[in-house]
Amino acid sequence: MPLNKKPVNGMKDIMPDEMAIRAYVTGIIRDTYSQFGFTPIETPCVEHIGNLSSKQGGENEKLIFKILKRGEKLNLDQANAESDLVDGGLRYDLTVPLVRFYANHENELPVPFKALQMGNVWRADRPQRGRYRQFMQCDIDILGEPSNLAEIELILATATTLGKIGFKNFQIRISDRRVLKAMAEYSGFAEVSYDTVFIILDKMDKIGPEGVAQELQDNGFSSDSVGRYMGLFEALKTAADGLGFLTETLEGIMDPEAGQNLADIIAAVRGTAAAEFEIVFDPTLVRGMSYYTGSIFEVAIPEFGGSCGGGGRYDKLVGQFSGKEVPACGFSIGFERIILLLKESGFLLPAPPVKKAYLLEKGLDADAICRIIKQAQAERQDGCQISIIRMNKNKKFQKEQLSKEGYQEFIEFYV
Repeated sequence: MPLNKKPVNGMKDIMPDEMAIRAYVTGIIRDTYSQFGFTPIETPCVEHIGNLSSKQGGENEKLIFKILKRGEKLNLDQANAESDLVDGGLRYDLTVPLVRFYANHENELPVPFKALQMGNVWRADRPQRGRYRQFMQCDIDILGEPSNLAEIELILATATTLGKIGFKNFQIRISDRRVLKAMAEYSGFAEVSYDTVFIILDKMDKIGPEGVAQELQDNGFSSDSVGRYMGLFEALKTAADGLGFLTETLEGIMDPEAGQNLADIIAAVRGTAAAEFEIVFDPTLVRGMSYYTGSIFEVAIPEFGGSCGGGGRYDKLVGQFSGKEVPACGFSIGFERIILLLKESGFLLPAPPVKKAYLLEKGLDADAICRIIKQAQAERQDGCQISIIRMNKNKKFQKEQLSKEGYQEFIEFYV
């Protein structure tokens, strides 16, 4: 029986034309984030199963690719529970590995630490357009910065990167977990039910307000609580300032710092943005990870019709590893969805610059060399790469070596 030549379901082979686009986009991401002071790191693709199953990853913890113990540690006959068989798993995101990394190396790292991490993650999810079981994530995180300067830097860096890739008129939606919790408390939901309420609310863009209300009732929540909750969203439709409306309505319930913090972030981003995008307050924004403690945000690109990245503040997560709380905030770009959009739009890679070699015969006087240099400078301004080189006796061999370096044209200058 022949071996299966197709990739595993939910994973894909990547052809050379797509690899070229991925390399181009990756280069823009690295270069732009480095301009904002982010430093690249790398973590293993395999994490301790206890770290991945710490009830911080929300629904993603149900999607872990788990790894069996190896060698003598794997004893199938005496196994009574999963923990007897499994000790590791493929990472489902880059945040949990980053936090473990930071807790392990904190004394060697600057404060704040601005990390850039790019790598594959794995989720046993249902494959669909733009969603795979193995996919690339591109994360930037700031650890050790308690103020909203972290959120502002993360949003601006991400928006600038998307702008350089070529996206325009996208939207960054922002809210705060403290706003979500205050709205739930105001409506009369029990705190132990918040996660269930938020999971249902997260479907608002798919099933609409009526669908959310119905599903809340189907889950046993009282009609009074559901009515009061949905009434907040109905009132927000006509509120000139949604954030101001909630701050006033939820006074005494919502942490006043949450509303002011969001207002300051939005104002700072709008006042300094270097790309064409909109930042808006969205009280229906949830984000699935349980580790978020404050601000949360997502980026939506109209051509995709859904989220193409997101993140938020997770001030409690480092403490799970080190016992010491460290403020932390991060933003992840939906790399695979961006590549999909570029491919579907017929994206063409920029033509590589023409590389020319100016070969100068020995004996050229200073005036001649100055004229040659001025000619080279003019061509460089037009986008060419020009290398001025003394001509060797064996020109054929010299040109062969330069051709291997990508030089396409050779211009010879003689006395």
